[in-house]
Amino acid sequence: MRVGTFVLAAQFPGQGQGEALHRAVRSAEAAEEAGLDSVWLAEHHFVPYGTCPSAITLAALLLGRTRRIRVGTAVSVLPTTHPVALGEQAALLHLTSGGRFSLGVGRGGPWVDLEVFGSGLEAYESGFPESLDLLVRWLREPSVEAAGDRYSFREVPVVPRPSESLSGGPGPEVVLACTSPRSVRLAAERGLPMLLGMHVGDEEKAEMVALWRKHARAAGRTPEEIRAASHVSAGVCQIADRRTDAAETLLKAMPGWLKQGLEAHVTVDGRHRAMRDPLAYTELLCGLHPVGTPRLCADRLAATSERTGISRFALLVEGSGDLAATEENVRRLGAEVLPHLG
Repeated sequence: MRVGTFVLAAQFPGQGQGEALHRAVRSAEAAEEAGLDSVWLAEHHFVPYGTCPSAITLAALLLGRTRRIRVGTAVSVLPTTHPVALGEQAALLHLTSGGRFSLGVGRGGPWVDLEVFGSGLEAYESGFPESLDLLVRWLREPSVEAAGDRYSFREVPVVPRPSESLSGGPGPEVVLACTSPRSVRLAAERGLPMLLGMHVGDEEKAEMVALWRKHARAAGRTPEEIRAASHVSAGVCQIADRRTDAAETLLKAMPGWLKQGLEAHVTVDGRHRAMRDPLAYTELLCGLHPVGTPRLCADRLAATSERTGISRFALLVEGSGDLAATEENVRRLGAEVLPHLG
C-alpha cells in the first residue's frame, strides 16, 4: 500500500494566498520527511478553493526540493492547456527527477477558465479525448503529427524524449481523473490508471474499478496490464487521539473554506450548478475517510483497499487550515499510521 498526500493549497477564511501556498510547499516537504510515498498537487484558477494555478509548475519546485518522494499532478486540467506543451513539461520533469514525476490529467469543469484561456466550451464538452490521445502519444513516441478537429500540425520530433531517462522507464506515468462511466471507459481503453475523487465512497469506487476492468478487457488489454493498473483513491485524513477531536478539527475549519471556495466558481456559459452544503459535505468526508485515531485511520485505509482493490492513496491533510497542525498531521500519518499498514 502506498500512501501520499493530496495538496490543494487551500485558502481558508482570513488567510492570504501566499500563506496557503507556503503551507502547501511545507506540507509536501513534511511528507517526504515522514516517509510517505507521494504528493499529489491540485490545480485551480481564480478561486480560493485552491490557490495553485499550475500543478506542474509546483511539481517542478517540489521535485527540486525533495530527493525520494514521488510528485504528481491531481490534476493538470487538459482543456485549458495545449497537450504538447504539457507533454514537454512532463517529459522534462520525468527526465530531470529520475522518474519521480506522475502526470495526472483531467477534464476539469465548465468554468470561466475556458473563456480566459481561449479554449472555449467545446474543449471541455467534446475535445478531451483528442487532447488526451495527443498527450499520450507525445509521451510515448519519438515523433508526433496531428490531424484532428482541434489540433493539426506536421510531424515534429519529441524533444526531450521521455524514454531517454537514465532511470530506464518508458516515460512518466499518466493517471486520469474519473468521475463518470464515460471517463472510466476513456481511461480503460487507453490502459491508464484512474484517480478517483474524495467525494465518493468505497462502494462506488469499487464499481468504477470493476467497470474499468470490464472496458479494459473489451479493448484488448492483457490480463497483466489490467492487474498492474495502479489506481489512486483521493480522500481526507485527520489524526487525533480521539475520533471526535479529529472530526471537530475538520468541522471547525473546512466548511468556511468550502463555502467561499465553491461559491467562487463561475461557469463559462451561465449554466446552473448545484452547490454542496459545506457542513454536510465535511461530515460526509469525515465518515468516508481516515479521520480519527491512528489505528482507526489505518483500519479505514486497509478496508478501502480491500473493498476497492486500490492500493494508492492521496490524502488531504491540510483540512485544519493551520500550518503547524498540518505538519503534525503529516508527521503522525507517517509515524503512527503507516506502521500499521505493513
